[in-house]
Amino acid sequence: MTTPRKDQVAETSIGELIGNISDDLSRLFRQEVELAKAEIKQEASKAGKAAGMLGGAGFAGYLTVVLLSFALVFGLANVMDAGWAALIVAVLWAIIAAVLYATGRKRLKTVDPVPRRTVDTIKEDAQWLKNPTG
Repeated sequence: MTTPRKDQVAETSIGELIGNISDDLSRLFRQEVELAKAEIKQEASKAGKAAGMLGGAGFAGYLTVVLLSFALVFGLANVMDAGWAALIVAVLWAIIAAVLYATGRKRLKTVDPVPRRTVDTIKEDAQWLKNPTG
């Protein structure tokens, strides 16, 4: 980029300066948007890979629980009828499910679907735009 001479600067009108500033700001804004898009794409890719790994871990955990449940049934079947052993394991899982359901339902009732802080901030911004001096 070349440095403008003094006579070129003196001949530049205010309209040209404002136009140049506007062009520079537009270019800067476009570049910032492109940078944000690239960053979001990169982070989304990392998040997708991590989610896939967590999904695989969840599936492996599920298989572990199923196989351990079968092992418990077979272990209990050594001391009682296999049908009763399976029923005992099923009841244990029903109790776990009921506790998890009750806890989840209780926590879900505390969730506020409206982002209150964001709404308040937007209202403050709108008020400021209407009266920026006071």
